[in-house]
Formats: sequence, C-alpha cells, structure tokens
Amino acid sequence: MDPARARRLSERITQIVAEMLERRIKDPRLGFVTVTDTRVTGDLRDATVYYTVYGSDEETAASAAALASAAGVIRTEVGKQTGLKHTPSITFKQDTLPEGAKSMEDLVAKAIQADAELAAARAGAVHAGDSNPYRGTDLAESSDGSSAASGAGASDEGEEP
Repeated sequence: MDPARARRLSERITQIVAEMLERRIKDPRLGFVTVTDTRVTGDLRDATVYYTVYGSDEETAASAAALASAAGVIRTEVGKQTGLKHTPSITFKQDTLPEGAKSMEDLVAKAIQADAELAAARAGAVHAGDSNPYRGTDLAESSDGSSAASGAGASDEGEEP
C-alpha cells in the first residue's frame, strides 16, 4: 500500500484516540494519559497506539487496563470517523521514549560533571618540565653582527674535531 496513506491514517487515528480519551472515555482507572504516536501497518489492518502515563506504577497499570477495555469503543469511533472499509484493530503500548530521554539526560549530566571536575583539576596545574624549554637557544644578534648562538657547541674542551 501507499506509505503516505498509512502515515495520514496514523495521524488521524492519533487525533481520534486523543479526543476520545479526553472527552468520551470516562473510566476512573484512566489516569493522565498522553497519546504520543500511532503506527499503522502497510495493509492498514493493524494500528498500534503508543501512550505515556504520568504517575506511579499502579496508575500506569490501571491506565493500561482501562485502555485495553476501551479498545473496542475506540475502534468503533475510528471506523466511523475514517470511513474505511476495514477498520484497523487497535492495540495500546506504553511508549518507552520518556525513560530513554531521562537516561540520556542523566548521561549528559554525568559528562558535564566530569568536565567540571577536570577543569577544576587543571586550574592549579603547572608544566612538568621547564616553562620555557628553549631559553638556551636565544638567536638574538649581538652588536658585532654575529649571532649569539653561532659559537655554541662549535668547540668543546677535551674533544678533537
């Protein structure tokens, strides 16, 4: 099938499900649910709705049960509003994106802390050797026109040329 059609249908299903959860589904187990994405198979027969729940693990489990029990009503409404010959079956899956984003934020915070510790360790650091290792090879010219370094190393006492 056409991937653009599947993408448009998934966007429409996302809107319909979000509106249904906000206005029509009155299950007390349903917590603060946000529909994040919907993916439809290429043959338009199955739709997976991804959601997040703000709350504890108990609230997440209760919301998952409420969504599973409301899947038939939601599928009926999707069929009415989309006008498809075959309404896709709808399954709900909890989106793991927020947990992944939190772990990435934790890793970035650790990297920033390690950089700050390294910068603090560098603050009072000095070179291991001389600060100017080239100070003996000053090539400034003397007043008679010869360079100061021209005679250096030319004759060492005790050695024959």
